Amino acid sequence: MITMDKIIRDGHPTLRKVAQEVKLPATAEDKETLRQLLEYVQNSQDPEIAAKYNLRPGIGLAAPQINVSKRMIAIQAPDERGNVQSYALFNPKIVSHSVEKTYLTSGEGCLSVDEEIPGYVPRYARITVKGTTLEGEEVKIRLKGLLAVVFQHEIDHLDGVMFYDHINKAEPFKEPENASPYMR
Repeated sequence: MITMDKIIRDGHPTLRKVAQEVKLPATAEDKETLRQLLEYVQNSQDPEIAAKYNLRPGIGLAAPQINVSKRMIAIQAPDERGNVQSYALFNPKIVSHSVEKTYLTSGEGCLSVDEEIPGYVPRYARITVKGTTLEGEEVKIRLKGLLAVVFQHEIDHLDGVMFYDHINKAEPFKEPENASPYMR
């Protein structure tokens, strides 16, 4: 089981590396890693389990955050209708995106970043992602709203990019061009 002590923090070199593709079909070890990433996100959203194991709540986790430099992400977050969606993917890739941007009015946070870093993080409003599930099925997922933002945040981790890299350093709260705010 992944706990907070297994999550590496900002400044660790693995967080700045471009993660390697996962060779498919995935090995039992890679499947177990991806399963544990999803389990962390699910456990961290369960108040009882989170309290028992001192888990910081999260809606996404990428393998580099547990010092495994491979292209794997797990996400659990509500869609526009409030239905919780769970995803665990090998080699996720954004294959198309909207011109319009969005950003979370509350800013973004990260399990690998202990302090709050205020500012708007511009993201594409809509994206299409391709990836492979734990069961080995290739999927194409169309996303918008919070899920689109979370996928972009986690895929950034696979490319060694941190959310605060996108914040306008001179004016952190300047509304990004061609963007509509997304309020959670």
